[in-house]
Amino acid sequence: MARQKPLSRKARRDFRNLSQREDYNRGNELRRDKDDIKNISNEIIDMDSAIMYYFNEVIKPTVVENKETVKVPVMYASPERWLSIQKMGFMRDKRQQLITPVIVFRRTGMSKNENLPQNKIEANNPQQFVTIEQNYNQQNRYDAFSKQIGLTPNKTYYNVVMPDYVILNYEFTIWTSYIEQMNKLVERINYTNGSYWGEPGKMRFKSQIDSFSDASEMDAGERIVKTTFAVTMYGYIIPEEFNKMVSTRKQLTPKKLIFSMDVDKDASEFLPENLGGTKSTEEFTLTPATEVFGIKTSKSFTLEAGNSIVISNSGVSFNGSETLTQTISTIQPILPTSNVQFASLVTNTLGVGSGIFNPLNYTGNLNITGSIDVTKDITVTGDVNVTGILKAREFHTQFVSSSVIFQSGSTKFGDTMDDTHQFTGSYSVTGSLTLNKTLIDGVSNDTNLTDSSQTELVTEHAVKVFAANATGSVANEQTYLRKNFFKVTNSISPPSTASFNAVTASAPTPLAATSESDFIFFINGQYMEHDALEIQQAGANLLLKVATGSIGYNLESDDEIVALGKFNS
Repeated sequence: MARQKPLSRKARRDFRNLSQREDYNRGNELRRDKDDIKNISNEIIDMDSAIMYYFNEVIKPTVVENKETVKVPVMYASPERWLSIQKMGFMRDKRQQLITPVIVFRRTGMSKNENLPQNKIEANNPQQFVTIEQNYNQQNRYDAFSKQIGLTPNKTYYNVVMPDYVILNYEFTIWTSYIEQMNKLVERINYTNGSYWGEPGKMRFKSQIDSFSDASEMDAGERIVKTTFAVTMYGYIIPEEFNKMVSTRKQLTPKKLIFSMDVDKDASEFLPENLGGTKSTEEFTLTPATEVFGIKTSKSFTLEAGNSIVISNSGVSFNGSETLTQTISTIQPILPTSNVQFASLVTNTLGVGSGIFNPLNYTGNLNITGSIDVTKDITVTGDVNVTGILKAREFHTQFVSSSVIFQSGSTKFGDTMDDTHQFTGSYSVTGSLTLNKTLIDGVSNDTNLTDSSQTELVTEHAVKVFAANATGSVANEQTYLRKNFFKVTNSISPPSTASFNAVTASAPTPLAATSESDFIFFINGQYMEHDALEIQQAGANLLLKVATGSIGYNLESDDEIVALGKFNS
């Protein structure tokens, strides 16, 4: 096969001009900004959104917990989150608490649907379309006037490229605290098997749910019920644009205007005998007319040049009586290859390559070689990568908690008491430390604790040596603090008094006197609240008096009450 001869530079330039191409279609240049029918497209994210909408608005997964109906959140797992789930087997929040109940899913793969193959011949010039005819509109009206003058209205057609049929695979994981909650969720989800998922008024996709696998796990004493299943979705992809070729095309049929004419004379009047001659004695020859039919308007039509527009015969009127040729051009060429110059430009948006400028924002990639000066604030929704040195008077960062690097060198981390700051490695501090508004300026290793400093922390070694060498009051305090004995009641006087054959230990000075706060009481193995108790030493017996109204029950003679605390022995 012979190779095609290369085109010249001029031919290639003319070919780039769509108006010079043989496949140029004026219908593709129609305005689309006022169309009721917009460009049809369907992307992978639309199928992901269909799943999220169907779960939240149709399935509406809920569980009953503590006699209240709780909505189960549905999350799309990012690669980082899914990796964490695979390692731990569950999800935790920022406070390391288990998240239950919850439904998490991710897309695991996409393949071609071989049952519905498509061959577009060429992606840049698709050959298979679905044609849609638009109903009557302002340009396509059916009225009495159009009928009388024989005006055939043009019709509007929209050609939509055939989609690529694909099969998407999703993996779902459900966590609950109880099997009853899991059963309700599985029943609701399984009921939707084989239906079409998606939002009303948008494209929907048939979904198939595979079998459910159940598993129960234990983590730190907490029981977790886990179920996994897979969803197969039969979808289709229609890109809105491919290499600047819009997948939805608009075409118009041409209009037709039919003229009907009436004549004042019959053709027989133009015969020779009717024009003064005879057939036998006089020859008559009709000269063919150079102009059979012409229209002259009562009011003339005039074109006048406007701003940046040049008309060859500007201001010359035309009424149809004579031929008039008008050439319309611009002051300067505005072809794609032209160098167009403006003294000033006022526009709402400016497209340069793939970037779009407007007075408020810029969309696209922006590479700047040189310096840039900004006198107002800059808001960045994505990441900022700096390969050089970043200099600023102050740094303020905010994400859940906040941190500030001040011009003076001081720093501030966090803004609430529940913020957590984690450091890995060594932490070196030169200067003082303020903890809960208390100044700490050092660490003391004084084993005698003679300094009595209020701003120094004591080491474990100093405390151990001091405690081992403690004498006098200190020894008494240590002996008192170590006292901790069990006692069982020897008698109970219903409804509120119990007696122990025991004596409370006396607290040495300067420790606070022994009270009910130094004891723990259990009735039949259940803890008794301190705010409903009072103790009283009566000779060799310790009396426990219970506020029955506060504690909610009365003491009975067969109850067993055990006390743990600072008894004398």
